[in-house]
Amino acid sequence: MDNTGSETVNIKNISVAGGGAMGSGIAHVFALNGFKVNVALRSTSSPEKVLASISKNMDRQIEKGFVTAENKKAALDRIFFYTSLEKATDDADMLIEALPENAALKKEFFSKADNVCPPHTIIASTTSAISITQLASVTKRTDKVIGMHFMNPVQVSNLVEVIRGFATSHTVTTSVMNLAKQIGKTPVEVNDYPGFIASRLLAVQLNEAIFALYEGVAGVQEIDTVMNLGMAYKMGPLQLADFIGLDIVLNVINVLNDGYGNPKFAPCPLLVNMFNAGHLGVKSGKGFYEYVPGTKEIKAVSVFINK
Repeated sequence: MDNTGSETVNIKNISVAGGGAMGSGIAHVFALNGFKVNVALRSTSSPEKVLASISKNMDRQIEKGFVTAENKKAALDRIFFYTSLEKATDDADMLIEALPENAALKKEFFSKADNVCPPHTIIASTTSAISITQLASVTKRTDKVIGMHFMNPVQVSNLVEVIRGFATSHTVTTSVMNLAKQIGKTPVEVNDYPGFIASRLLAVQLNEAIFALYEGVAGVQEIDTVMNLGMAYKMGPLQLADFIGLDIVLNVINVLNDGYGNPKFAPCPLLVNMFNAGHLGVKSGKGFYEYVPGTKEIKAVSVFINK
């Protein structure tokens, strides 16, 4: 996938749709690197809350010596909030969608964005698994739709998967690769197949760890300890699944299962049961571990297995 010699476009003005962890993290990184960023929020969202989250994360960077107070002030002054997508994108060279991982929701958004964005605007999705080609299909600018899968937390992780849809142009791909480098990230270009690289490999690994628990090979802490100490993982697979959210893990595995039709991608029944029971991990307070609100204390739980 060599784009050497390809023309590029100059991307100056960035718009971001969504003010959650991903959207705020993306705004944070671009603003800190000198870009003007317009953030489109739902009318029920609070700009003050999003800005406070960005400010808090920048303070952590100041404490570590990565950012100065002057850098922070200048960056926050470059972030603007809108409840109208049309106003947020009226001068956008690139719109980055950071909405929940739901194919129907994203397709509806891409159709709307295509109608309101200037003709030259590149529209990118932060999806971790949904087909870029599928999202592009509801637009009239299929050559300008691309995936830009940032890792969470955006302000910490250096990797960005740049996913080239079936019709994404060389120019757009090269431009987005260059843009990622401008904000201090390491871009990796991949083609548009279910799960791409990061989510495909990670989801299979997490699913297999859950199968090991389901089949009684070992307990929660034992599985995580083996991967922590034996494979130098910072976080064991079951704790990581809790951190990501078991609903999101299941969604990615289902995308792989539907996309490839291969039984190796079938979700573990234990994962399905935990999802149906509402045990989603950190976000619900209970998954493979129990989480005490307001503390870093966690306790492995004895998961009831009913085969």
